[in-house]
Amino acid sequence: MRRHKATQTESVEVERYRVAAEQGTADILSGLTAGKPDGDPEETAEWIQSLDELISTQGTERAQYIMRSLLQRAGAQSVGVPMVTTTDYVNTIPADQEAEFPGDEEIERKYRAWLRWNAAVMVHRAQRPEIGVGGHISTYAGAATLYEVGFNHFFKGKDHPGGGDQIFFQGHASPGMYARAYLEGRITEEDLDGFRQEKSKEGHALSSYPHPRLMPHFWEFPTVSMGIGPMNAIYQAQSNRYLHNRGLKDTSEQQVWAFLGDGEMDEPESRGLLQLAANENLDNLNFVINCNLQRLDGPVRGNGKIMQELEAFFRGAGWNVIKVVWGREWDSLLAKDHGGALVDIMNQTPDGDYQTYKAESGGFVRDHFFGKSPETKAMVEDLTDAEIWNLKRGGHDYRKVYAAYKAATEFKGKPTVVLAKTVKGYGLGPHFEGRNATHQMKKLTNADLKAFRDHLRIPVTDEQIDDDLYNAPYYHPGADAPEIKYMLERRAELGGFVPERRTKHADVVLPGDKAYETAKKGSGKQMAATTMAFVRILKDLMRDKEFGKRITPIIPDEARTFGMDSFFPTAKIYNPKGQNYLSVDRDLVLAYKESVQGQILHAGINEAGSMAAFTAAGSAYATQGEPLIPIYVFYSMFGFQRTGDSIWAAADQMARGFIIGATAGRTTLTGEGLQHADGHSPILASTNPAVITYDPAFGYEIGHIMRDGLNRMYGDIGDKPESFRNVMYYVTVYNEPFQQPAEPEELDVAGLLKGIYLLKPAKVDGPRTQLLASGVAVPWALEAQKILADEWGVSADVWSVTSWNELRRDGLDAEEEAFLNPGAEARTPFVTQQLEGATGPIVAVSDFMKAVPDQIRQFLPNEFATLGADGFGFSDTRAAARRFFKIDSHSVVVRALEMLARRGEVDANAPKEAIEKYRLLDVNAGTTGTTGGEA
Repeated sequence: MRRHKATQTESVEVERYRVAAEQGTADILSGLTAGKPDGDPEETAEWIQSLDELISTQGTERAQYIMRSLLQRAGAQSVGVPMVTTTDYVNTIPADQEAEFPGDEEIERKYRAWLRWNAAVMVHRAQRPEIGVGGHISTYAGAATLYEVGFNHFFKGKDHPGGGDQIFFQGHASPGMYARAYLEGRITEEDLDGFRQEKSKEGHALSSYPHPRLMPHFWEFPTVSMGIGPMNAIYQAQSNRYLHNRGLKDTSEQQVWAFLGDGEMDEPESRGLLQLAANENLDNLNFVINCNLQRLDGPVRGNGKIMQELEAFFRGAGWNVIKVVWGREWDSLLAKDHGGALVDIMNQTPDGDYQTYKAESGGFVRDHFFGKSPETKAMVEDLTDAEIWNLKRGGHDYRKVYAAYKAATEFKGKPTVVLAKTVKGYGLGPHFEGRNATHQMKKLTNADLKAFRDHLRIPVTDEQIDDDLYNAPYYHPGADAPEIKYMLERRAELGGFVPERRTKHADVVLPGDKAYETAKKGSGKQMAATTMAFVRILKDLMRDKEFGKRITPIIPDEARTFGMDSFFPTAKIYNPKGQNYLSVDRDLVLAYKESVQGQILHAGINEAGSMAAFTAAGSAYATQGEPLIPIYVFYSMFGFQRTGDSIWAAADQMARGFIIGATAGRTTLTGEGLQHADGHSPILASTNPAVITYDPAFGYEIGHIMRDGLNRMYGDIGDKPESFRNVMYYVTVYNEPFQQPAEPEELDVAGLLKGIYLLKPAKVDGPRTQLLASGVAVPWALEAQKILADEWGVSADVWSVTSWNELRRDGLDAEEEAFLNPGAEARTPFVTQQLEGATGPIVAVSDFMKAVPDQIRQFLPNEFATLGADGFGFSDTRAAARRFFKIDSHSVVVRALEMLARRGEVDANAPKEAIEKYRLLDVNAGTTGTTGGEA
């Protein structure tokens, strides 16, 4: 065996590693020559020698051009050359092509040490026994260089002449951003001690992760729900180009940076939208993936190489890839690697071994890494174990990272991903560095603190640490220290502090009454679904000269289903490349038209991307100071159920806009079946505090809701706080056509907006009942009202419930006020006020599950019954489905009669007679609802 002072046991272990590498890592190499016989090794050697001489005499840049030319010629001559998706496990940028580092590395390294100390101490102090709120130390410790090169040389603040960059910080690295803000004088030591104590230290509190809603002047983008950050960063870059191409703002100098973890890239969302960035040539977008080779529990790819995998994946997706694998200390070794033995070992060593090396020692690396071949063993004979240990990974080298970032920002035509190899827990000592459990390790022992202090050269004494383990001091040299002045000068030159969120934006001139006239008129003799009523309102809003340009319609691949194909010829579909093909439907009135200045964001079959586009547009008022009004229209079933986490993140980012759940209800789209039949989205929506949910029945209701929403977001809100604006309106609309009534003369607009108003009082005297309905169920209630009056002599009032959710929230708020103010006169919930004096039992019905109307049950003294579509949906006619779920007009009649019969107000046999008369148990006897209705 080839060994350096090896024991027999260690020799066996090295042999095991060698065999494992040969058997299990073929997939991590490019394999250009694997399995191909060499018919003339001597000639092959001559070609390789020629290339080596070219590199030696003219450099790598010239060699790159020659190689590209040869590959191009080979392709033209039909010489089958595989696409090189994976390069050797070395830096993409050769040492002789690295940009010169422009900063003072010594100064930057000095305060970077202070940052890493303060970040770790903040988390450690938050673990004192009486608090114990947790935190993460190791992510920032390993990623500090990646961030600091950006902060000092690349990240533009909002005062930069070209506009600010958008930075998506890795969530678990948040302690580092707080540590920097502390040195910058933006937050205090008291604030650091409020980490994760947002109520108990209110006024001096820091959120666990980037949460704009919790720290609205600091963070811009929530990222810790992994996978959402990458999606939103891609669509933020698209949104910047959208604003630019539509002439709303010059964003040509702005860059989007997303800092991600290699483990995070296993999330389908992290990789699933890369094609958009490539297809739209978003060279304003940079991913920086912190490849510390670890997930939360262990290696990302113990038997493989995550950097190689990601390189292949991103390159195949059309991205520019820059690998930063090795620090400058490796340059001389690689320069001596004439035979390629060192690169061969680098290629073959799996990540599980690389992780182990960084948890061991320099001597271990000498034996187990360099000891794999005589050539590499000889390379390090003159190095001490300490020098071998100091062979850094590229993500910890300022020069290598700077060169990568500069190349990324200067690259044109493609988005760039920087794959930077680091050590998780770097510098935290042997208990933390590269350990499987390091992500969950939050406490430092006395010895750990001292070793960390010594490693970083922090001027803190043993006594200060010994005095109180959980009160180890932060370090700040004072505002006049040259390092702090340098830090602040760098930020001033780049345009101000980062992260920072601002909400001052261009004025929004809201549309006047004319934009809502169509909604008030109804559909006359025409049949129209509420989806079409909404589309007509949207079209009128987009026509408004001042306001229309700010609307951003967002649709997945269903515009024709929603009747929005009429927008194609006029508003056009946004495509930064325009329409460079002859459209197959060019002669049609509603031809599919794409344009660089297009207004519609058409994401394809892509709800996650659509929601990311919504978030970017809905927060443009803050990120760009140019408000956009996103109106995202989707199959209601594929909204909160499919992208609820993204909607939650949009709420955190304080996005404003409208999300339209089209084809809503469990029985209006019954031809589509179970997975299209939405009977529960209002319940899911109720769990998001930023979502205002409406289930309107008629076009005029939608008009008032839209107007109210726009005013709340950008109009006069009186003395309400600015945070009152940060909401999303979720409006369910249906595809079932019926005659849309004109707006009533004496419409209770306040009741409509708060959630309930009396639509049609009873016109006969008799036993009284109240029918409450929402959305598409309102016509059923009106039909039931007529049947009850004509056939049973029952007097029924019909109420349109535009929002069960908002009525519940109001009722709960009233209960909370009473709970906290005993003895004071309790406020009456709005729904209770509205129904005051409305006698008789209540029957509530909707095209959703019973839990939706049941939200208001506790706020009404009347006897209350709910009809709903509980269970899975299925394919059938609307009438049959409604009869099956017992929510149709005749079911409302029977339920009302049952309740009245129990009260002795109608004949006891009336319910049974009604069931038989209407054949309520026969699904084929149902008559409620129309057929057809695409939109």
